[in-house]
Amino acid sequence: MYGLQAVTRLLRRHPKRVTGTLAALLLGTGVTAFGVAPLAPDAADLPVRQVLEAVQSLPTEAQTDALSSFRFTLFRSETTRSTDTVDALLKRLNIDDTAAAAFLRSDANGRLTLLGRPGKNVTVEATDSNQLLKLSVRWATDDEEKFTRLVVERDANNHFSSRVETAPYSRSTQLAGGVIRSSLFAATDEAGIPDAVAVQVAEIFSGDIDFHRALRKGDRFSVVYETLEADGEALRTGRVLSTEFVNNGKTLQAMWFRDPTATQPMAGATAAKGGYYTLDGQSLRRAYLASPMEFSRVSSGFKMRFHPILQTWRAHLGVDYAAPTGTAVRSVGDGVVEFAGVQGGFGNVVFVKHRNNHTTVYAHLSRIGVRQGQSVSQGQDLGAVGSTGWATGPHLHFEFRVNGQHQDPMTIAKQNDTVPVSASALAQFRQLAGQVKQQLQAAADTTQLRAE
Repeated sequence: MYGLQAVTRLLRRHPKRVTGTLAALLLGTGVTAFGVAPLAPDAADLPVRQVLEAVQSLPTEAQTDALSSFRFTLFRSETTRSTDTVDALLKRLNIDDTAAAAFLRSDANGRLTLLGRPGKNVTVEATDSNQLLKLSVRWATDDEEKFTRLVVERDANNHFSSRVETAPYSRSTQLAGGVIRSSLFAATDEAGIPDAVAVQVAEIFSGDIDFHRALRKGDRFSVVYETLEADGEALRTGRVLSTEFVNNGKTLQAMWFRDPTATQPMAGATAAKGGYYTLDGQSLRRAYLASPMEFSRVSSGFKMRFHPILQTWRAHLGVDYAAPTGTAVRSVGDGVVEFAGVQGGFGNVVFVKHRNNHTTVYAHLSRIGVRQGQSVSQGQDLGAVGSTGWATGPHLHFEFRVNGQHQDPMTIAKQNDTVPVSASALAQFRQLAGQVKQQLQAAADTTQLRAE
């Protein structure tokens, strides 16, 4: 202890002298070590040993045989067309195989699959001489969980076989967004977003945004949606998981949520199916849609007008939607068909009775797709736009009546209450809503970067 205290006092009194002494000591030690290090032996004094070994080269013929025996498999993909024949499709896939073509022409599975509905994904495995080894065709059905696949294979005996099977989709999530310059579809096309996603976004916000006349240039949207993949290739669009729409400065947000604790139908959708909610937990599904058609143009509103046929001024007790003949017309709410047939100036018309003595009317139809007494759900197809009855051109005349009195249909959808998430599921909902906010922000950032 006394020695340590003495060293400490010495360092405090003479720090430079002690440091210099230590440096010299270390340097001297290094020099001494260098001076006594042994030298390596001279290479000239080392013994030399010579090794001879015969190496046989591979004959050229053997090398050629080895290369010629090497085989590799080629993979190619295509999409079926409405004008395809078996030979045309195989030619596009660069398959030169008469036996394979003959089998596909004669095989029932092959004919039905390849020459049916176009747009199916086709993948082939072929030899380096373009002989078919395996052909797979994948297509979507009404089943949202599984896709269908045709498989044609060649066995070791050069025989072909076919089978049709189903397999589950794999799901991936896509983030996208866009800016309205003219219409929603034009914006989604510009952003590379499938039409099915645009339709879903319009449906989600249909109770708050009139997509016929309320869009403004500069409105923007973000969307997170599923893509359903079959064998690694996108086959169809899944559900919109969340979306944001900024319309005329007002921000609307929605997310898909299935309440696992609910046992009763909520806001018209069963708990098993789930529904869309605002991020604070309010259901977006109202009793009535804002419009009986997905997309169209309002040609005459709920007001006084000069009747084009009667040539007199009279109250227009509904809303006219201009649209091409054949455009689908849907029920704006759940109800029962009260009348379906021909009635005076309405021509082909459908009356739907809803709760609380509400009735909706769909007139001038080119066809009627329901019958009297039939129950219909919100969004269900009732018929198609036409020009029957007193109509100067193809359009839908739509009315909303309360206790028999005509009301402005454009205001009805905004007067319906919504249903919140149940208290027992609120904690789970809030956790998911936090993730949704981050996803929507990422989608918005992606849109902004693309615009810049």
